[in-house]
Amino acid sequence: MKALVTGGGGFLGSAVVRRLRDRGWQVVSLTRGDYPAVTAMGATQQRGDIADPQVVLEAAAGCDAVLHVAAKAGIWGSDESYYQTNVVGTRNVLEACRTHGVPRLVYTSSPSVVHAGADLEGVDESTPYPEHYEAAYPRTKAEAERMVLAANGPHLATVALRPHLIWGPEDTQLVPRIVERRRGGKLRLLAGPPKLVDTIYIDNAADAHLLALDHLGPGSACAGKVYFISQGEPLPVNELINRILDAAGLPGLEPSVPPGLAVVAGAVLETAHRLLRIPGEPRMTRFLARQLASAHWFDLTAARRDLGYEPAISIDEGFVRLRAWFEQQRI
Repeated sequence: MKALVTGGGGFLGSAVVRRLRDRGWQVVSLTRGDYPAVTAMGATQQRGDIADPQVVLEAAAGCDAVLHVAAKAGIWGSDESYYQTNVVGTRNVLEACRTHGVPRLVYTSSPSVVHAGADLEGVDESTPYPEHYEAAYPRTKAEAERMVLAANGPHLATVALRPHLIWGPEDTQLVPRIVERRRGGKLRLLAGPPKLVDTIYIDNAADAHLLALDHLGPGSACAGKVYFISQGEPLPVNELINRILDAAGLPGLEPSVPPGLAVVAGAVLETAHRLLRIPGEPRMTRFLARQLASAHWFDLTAARRDLGYEPAISIDEGFVRLRAWFEQQRI
């Protein structure tokens, strides 16, 4: 069997590649950069931009499945850059699947596609898309997710997963951002009532993708559907941040910033960065402030029923592994 993994050099993508290789699959990893660790797993790397239809067409040739993990994530950047990667790239993946007769497509989405700024507490997949988004990332991911689900049919079975806040050793997004800001004295916690958030340990996120692949086929229970994927163990967001800091050997923080002030600061910083063309991303944006100030945890009933999903690594075990990884980095 042969699979294409887009974004196979990334945090989640490389974990998916590793599992496919452990099963004996041939794997093609499509990325912009070169990732020696992916080559060491025995995967074939193809470098190129997912927004280029010819690049994707070549990468998908001869594949039995595509796991479309690649995306432009984050809280800052031009709308066009998000659109090209997340929407145009997904359109190219769908077209490549149709051209080559690839029968299965697993798409990595995000719970942020249904976040409208208010609390999401124990919600399921019936939660509607909001009418307005404050950032390009959730807006373009929602558009791509809709395309993937609409493409499901007798010749191409599709499924979308919404893993929430993936973390663990070798994380390139959540963990390093928190640690770097704490070390730089730029991290603050929001005050107010505790808000519970779901997360997912990297191994569980990768396992979910393989479960989706195993259960997917024309007319299967998961075909054409979307699933929330998480630990099923929501934590107060400030506790989550402080446990990451503790694993990294750093002191925790006490809440100090009112949520309303964080939203105002986000709006001001966004405007300043755009008008003054300040390099890098703002320390705060409205989207990030509302994410931090709201609850978002999810009902996993559908994933358990249709995919047989159950997180194998608990949050406590995940933090044990994260601490051991940080300690290894210091040796």
